[in-house]
Amino acid sequence: MGFASWARAVPFVPKYRRDRGSRRRSGSRRRRRAVPALLVTAAVVFPLSAAGRPEIPAPPPALPAPLSASTLEETYAANRANAAEAARAAAAHHDRDRAATDRALSAPGRHLLRFDGRGSGRVTEVLGDLARADRVAVLVPGSDTSLDTYGRFHAAAAALHRQLARQAPAGTRTAVVAWLGYETPATVSPAVTTTGRAEQAAPPLRALVAGLRAVTGAGARISLVCHSYGSVVCGRAAAGLDVDDIALVGSPGTGAGSAAGLRTRARVWAARGADDWVENVPHLSVDLFGTTVGLGTDPLSPAYGARVFAAGDGGHSDYFDPGSTSLTNLARIVLGETTAVTHD
Repeated sequence: MGFASWARAVPFVPKYRRDRGSRRRSGSRRRRRAVPALLVTAAVVFPLSAAGRPEIPAPPPALPAPLSASTLEETYAANRANAAEAARAAAAHHDRDRAATDRALSAPGRHLLRFDGRGSGRVTEVLGDLARADRVAVLVPGSDTSLDTYGRFHAAAAALHRQLARQAPAGTRTAVVAWLGYETPATVSPAVTTTGRAEQAAPPLRALVAGLRAVTGAGARISLVCHSYGSVVCGRAAAGLDVDDIALVGSPGTGAGSAAGLRTRARVWAARGADDWVENVPHLSVDLFGTTVGLGTDPLSPAYGARVFAAGDGGHSDYFDPGSTSLTNLARIVLGETTAVTHD
């Protein structure tokens, strides 16, 4: 409800009380956004230590035939079988939550291009008919994403897939690839302020895109949708990558000073919700104790040169909320409907 509608609905509230309440709410939102940003910044100077998660036994990943349209079903089946084995191993290790996640991923309806249940886990899952898709979105997650939190990442991918199906013109087929293909950093950790994890993640992301091209052919449009630290991964993988669009949402930076610095032919887009705490993270890059800390220029700044689009009033975890401005615009970008994308 907008302010004017709210005011009409409660005319008995004196104006000065409404203004004071609005200021309090605005100040509360600013403080709420500032706290995570301060924690991330502090983690650079005061690294946090915590007990590691006990290693969960799991079989090594399946090694199916090279990816192509003709081997796709074989790949899905091999990785489902691997997930089922991992579920049994996790259950024997008395980790019910991991066993349940692995078991769900082994279900007949799941389409896994990759599954590795060891450690924090790796999953690449397809939603839709990849072999016949005209438009493919690769969703790249940010910090604190692992097999243990895979449910929320899958929910974001499913929301994007549903939105694409709703907005796609008649006859246009779509697919979403949820790519948990790297060890994501913790939100509050020194690793989240450097490009180290992204450097490690870039080669497997590039390999994934090459594999997708082997399945879909040259005619399909492929877009990267990169959330939070995932935008750093996309930035490191972007040079020469065969994709049409790169959309950065909730980005702390890409490790590059500008969109041109990504050395990509793809259109580069950026958006941030009005209540996203990432706005308060310092956008800089400095040498600290022999390590480059910070992820560089804010992708929303004019100096960066991205196509800035509207993301609404949401916070850092709200970009894929059904009905949101951000999700609608992301679907337009993936579908190639660039003139329909809205801007603030």
